[in-house]
Amino acid sequence: MSIATAVAPHLPYLRRFARALTGSQASGDAYVVAVLEAFIEDPNAFARDLPARIALYRAFLKVWDSISLNMDASDAPTEDADSADCNLDAITPRPRQAFLLMALEGFSLSEAAQVLDLPPQEIKALIDQAGAEIAEQIAADILIIEDEPLIAMDLEALVTDVGHRVLGVARTHAEAVAAVANRQPSLVLADIQLADGSSGLEAVNEILSTITVPVIFITAYPERLLTGQKPEPTFLITKPFQPETVKAVISQALFFDTRAKRSGKEAA
Repeated sequence: MSIATAVAPHLPYLRRFARALTGSQASGDAYVVAVLEAFIEDPNAFARDLPARIALYRAFLKVWDSISLNMDASDAPTEDADSADCNLDAITPRPRQAFLLMALEGFSLSEAAQVLDLPPQEIKALIDQAGAEIAEQIAADILIIEDEPLIAMDLEALVTDVGHRVLGVARTHAEAVAAVANRQPSLVLADIQLADGSSGLEAVNEILSTITVPVIFITAYPERLLTGQKPEPTFLITKPFQPETVKAVISQALFFDTRAKRSGKEAA
């Protein structure tokens, strides 16, 4: 089987992982392109002795560790950048990799160990470190756009469990827009298909036309957004979801939003 045939089914999900890890579609896709180019240049970069999905993610993270595509040019550190801030950002990538591999992508502990080429006990330590960092996350006001009452209750519970506040729960496009008009959230969790037949995606687009806020889509229909044909969400979780997945991705979204706001203040 050719490398292209082996990796093709996994590429949409690798792109999702790349966006969640780097914080932007452009940066994440640049990494995916880089790993595919690496396979063309050196087919041995694809470990054929491993399952295709593990080999693909392993090659991706080797590329991620070796180059600096994960920052946009405006975010890249300069010679005058505060070294303490740069070091602070450098502390978290490996624990975030391990956490997202397991929480977002569904790899087992042993599979994540293969992807990262580390002993399982080191993966456990990285997961513990990531959990501690999530626990230290600054509390945020979160708007939930979800029409299923039980799912909305689950999301409310896990959001508050990690110290965040629920700004409100909207079941329709109109309710979502009205909630934001009353109070600006720090983050939005959104389904794409709502109770009255309205679109969560359209609601989010209307919200983003008035404010800048990170959005995490949680949907049973990821293929509607993982098309590669138009701008795709940076953060996307598939239903049914695991609580740790949502917690991990909330942490990622807030991490990059905080970094972006800090960079904006420094540039002002």
